Amino acid sequence: MSDDAELKVSYTVDPAGLQGNSMRLPQVSRRMTREEVLRARGTADRLALRRRHHDEATGARYAPEGGTARAIYEALENARCEALGARDMPGALSNIDATIAEEACTRAYGDAERREDVPLAVAAGYLVRHLATGRPLPADAAHAMDLWRDFIETAAGGRLARIEEVLADQAAFARLARQVIRDLGYGDELGEDPDSEDDQSEEDAAGEEEENAESDGNEDESDDECDAAPEQTQEETREESQAHVSTEDMADVEEAEEQENPEGEEPAEPPAPPVSEADPDYRVFTADYDEEIRAEDLAEPAELERLRAYLDQQLEPLKGAVSRLANKLMRRLQAQQNRSWEFDREEGILDAGRLARVVANPTTPLSFKVEKDTDFKDTAVTLLLDNSGSMRGRPISIAAISADVLARTLERCNVKVEILGFTTRAWKGGQSRERWLSEGRPQQPGRLNDLRHIIYKGADAPWRRTKQNLGLMMKEGLLKENIDGEALEWAHRRMLLRPEARKILMVISDGAPVDDSTLSVNPANYLEKHLRDVIGMIEKRRQVELLAIGIGHDVTRYYERAVTITDVEQLAGAMTEQLAALFDKDPRARARVMGIGRAMTG
Repeated sequence: MSDDAELKVSYTVDPAGLQGNSMRLPQVSRRMTREEVLRARGTADRLALRRRHHDEATGARYAPEGGTARAIYEALENARCEALGARDMPGALSNIDATIAEEACTRAYGDAERREDVPLAVAAGYLVRHLATGRPLPADAAHAMDLWRDFIETAAGGRLARIEEVLADQAAFARLARQVIRDLGYGDELGEDPDSEDDQSEEDAAGEEEENAESDGNEDESDDECDAAPEQTQEETREESQAHVSTEDMADVEEAEEQENPEGEEPAEPPAPPVSEADPDYRVFTADYDEEIRAEDLAEPAELERLRAYLDQQLEPLKGAVSRLANKLMRRLQAQQNRSWEFDREEGILDAGRLARVVANPTTPLSFKVEKDTDFKDTAVTLLLDNSGSMRGRPISIAAISADVLARTLERCNVKVEILGFTTRAWKGGQSRERWLSEGRPQQPGRLNDLRHIIYKGADAPWRRTKQNLGLMMKEGLLKENIDGEALEWAHRRMLLRPEARKILMVISDGAPVDDSTLSVNPANYLEKHLRDVIGMIEKRRQVELLAIGIGHDVTRYYERAVTITDVEQLAGAMTEQLAALFDKDPRARARVMGIGRAMTG
């Protein structure tokens, strides 16, 4: 189907995809359930059709620069490849339909009530596939498409009518896709038009031809003049020669003056920005293999659902206690958000509770009340979870369920919550180390592993749509090394982009940063020093309130506001108490909780 005899197919727990001559498909258990077979078939057909009908060079040439525009572009291109395959192999489309139906059901597209509940890129891909094949979509996917259909067709309906004309030509389709993206309002994310470079090259070539033609004409005229005036005197020739020499001499003088005067030189290109804002001397050998990825892209929806069920089953006895702590936190937050009044004012809203005095004594003046402004700032909270191998087992399970329950609790109080995780893609260096070895092992290479930063829940994503993602922490093989400094700096940068007035970043970790590949070729404290520098930068700037919880590891030597617990069972209580202390208006209550934290450390 892919028309590639060299393609190698493997079944793995890693995300499905194409890389070089390898295709990864979802793993099928020995039971080979119908759902597993359909998912594997549909995924295989999707990837095979993309392999056959998609040219990477053409795709990269026209790909937009911005994130949303790029997502729409890729969704439209996938729909094109599937539609082309449907012409010759309609059975493949049936397999893909089963995969689309499962994805749409898992992501609850059928229950979506607003456009914002469905990504525009997904809906656009569904619509193009439907228009190109004439085939109805599965019910949940069709509902997602219909939410956006009026908007898309109003903005770009005329362009979409030409899909059939350009379906077989990837470059023409890519140009059409860019026009659709511009019509949808994301033209600012497209970047430069790749076709304009070709036009400019043609114009330059035409200009050169015209200049050559003119120069040929001038040469002919010069020849004619020479023939017409052979009696030109030697004196005239000498004068012209002197004029020519003097012009060259003047140019040489000007060039020498420019060399002597550095102010006339063009400024040199600015040096590349440092890898770390906290420590300009911190180095990274290569960032080509790092990834910032959403949890749902690291596992199939069915696998996330299974892992989430396993997580809930493991921690069923603990969920009640965590929920009680979270409800306590919620009551404290809601108490701060409740309105309050100032009474006995001369103007404002009439105080109905004091009207009895006026009835009893008409000479009593009317009493008014005024609502106080609440000082509860709009807040965003980021939970940064250590996903290192040492967290495997009960620590990562409790961290996942505690983060999950806290996210749900704070969301009810209109506090935005983001859940992030950090680990590496490989043990002992991965592709970064392989490149370092191939380049002759240069000295002091800096960080020498492939980072993996995971977004389990975005701050603006509702809890109900991301709750399955936390099950990913139960996936075998996910937890590897931990490079805390870069992860903390990454989470801090994300927080600074948030519009909320108050920002809180909580780190949960069970040890110091460790990466064998990096520490084997750098100073022993290389990663720990960078972590201290990042913490110092964040605490000094005070744009983000930083606190940390260490599990069996003394984090108070790194963080100004921190607590260390000796038993992982205390994690949920420590998280809720620390957050409650931050939201508490009474500074003595804050100090009391921090004192408890220090005592727990001892």
